[in-house]
Amino acid sequence: MAGLTGLLLVVDVQNDFCRGGALAIPSGDEVVPVANRIADKFSHVALTQDWHPSGHLSFASSHTGKKPFDSLELPYGRQTLWPDHCVQGSRGADFHKDLRTTSAEFILRKGYDKNIDSYSAFFENDRRTPTGLAGYLRERSIKTVHICGLATDYCVFYSAMDAMRLGFAAHVVEDACRGINLADSVELAMREMALAGVVFTDSEKLLAGVGA
Repeated sequence: MAGLTGLLLVVDVQNDFCRGGALAIPSGDEVVPVANRIADKFSHVALTQDWHPSGHLSFASSHTGKKPFDSLELPYGRQTLWPDHCVQGSRGADFHKDLRTTSAEFILRKGYDKNIDSYSAFFENDRRTPTGLAGYLRERSIKTVHICGLATDYCVFYSAMDAMRLGFAAHVVEDACRGINLADSVELAMREMALAGVVFTDSEKLLAGVGA
């Protein structure tokens, strides 16, 4: 059934971002069946996985007197502080049990440097240190990235914006994404992506072979 051009990038569909997780995103589990359905249409599928060491600098628990969702100025910029999540080797860092991973040709782990967070699948949060994904896409002659997963306003957003910045076409699959939505951050992210030229699509269009 595969055949859509470009790559489907499934972002951080992990236990800690789903129901009962340390940083559960509202309705995060709902992206799983949608991602599974559309993955069958793509010749190329990649997954990202948050992969933090214990005591990561982005964890509120690493800063005395700070609590989750506070923010702090760090050497690479302003950082939202999170509950401890997606710690390497933990159940929370595992992919959701119902997410089909067998079709993935590439799994990118990010955020494994203790001293810097990594929202984007392309760069760490200093906006300069690459993950290697762009090189992978270029070597495979992949020019379009369809992005889905968690969360719309953070890792999906930064991945889409960086894809555009690097010269790839970025398509966000809206019904296969869910957001954290701190201070209307989903609406702001959607607006900024639209201004940058990101294309919005949905699973029905992709399953019908439209908008690839």
